[in-house]
Amino acid sequence: DVQLCTLLVDGTCFKGESLLVAIGIDRLGNKLVLGLVQAASENASVVGELFSQLQERGLDFSRPMLYVIDGSRALRAAIQRHAGDAAFIQRCQIHKLRNVAEYVRESERAALKFRMRAAYAMPEAVDARNALYRIHDELMRSNPSAADSLAEGLEETLTLQELGIRGKLRRSFSSTNIIESCFSTVEQICTQVKRWQGGDQRLRWVASALVYVESRWNRLHGHMQIPVLVHALESAYQLRLREKRAATQTSAA
Repeated sequence: DVQLCTLLVDGTCFKGESLLVAIGIDRLGNKLVLGLVQAASENASVVGELFSQLQERGLDFSRPMLYVIDGSRALRAAIQRHAGDAAFIQRCQIHKLRNVAEYVRESERAALKFRMRAAYAMPEAVDARNALYRIHDELMRSNPSAADSLAEGLEETLTLQELGIRGKLRRSFSSTNIIESCFSTVEQICTQVKRWQGGDQRLRWVASALVYVESRWNRLHGHMQIPVLVHALESAYQLRLREKRAATQTSAA
């Protein structure tokens, strides 16, 4: 019966194990831990298994929803397979900043991050896109690898701008910080264990810690704007369907 508007999915390495967590945001702004899987790596089959579990428990992937991810290809592929046209993917802007900055000299990183942050802060998608592509063109002359990193998935870092979301809600959903902050609390709780005995103990402790973290969460910053997001997702989804039907009719003719 929970009406979700956003799904955040991210993985972390914990005590030598890869853990993948899904957190949902309902239409009132409440944060809910939906699922946790343990695996050797964050691959497509693991992500698919997590999504299949969520689907069996009632998550409706056919409804338009925002998916906030770090840019993992396995995550993106699983989302597209389960949700199709109903998926609106927002790539984490902080991960993009870090990834691009890794390619340039340390003395250049601060200036590059400042310019990228300024671009992502622009209210209109067209202005942010133009600013990012100006940075891309400059990097092409000095560091093509950094330019390629910036271009990869660039459009999906601007999904919230395309949907017309601004203010606190956009800041909340422009990164995977919600998950990463809860992982830091999980780490603190799990320091109580001095000797780990098998992967099952790790999974149980992390799951229990996540439930504890969930009980202490406040509502999402910007939750009053969630109806705007829901309306924007519905409108964009209907537009996608109309464009798809029109393209099918054109090709058939």
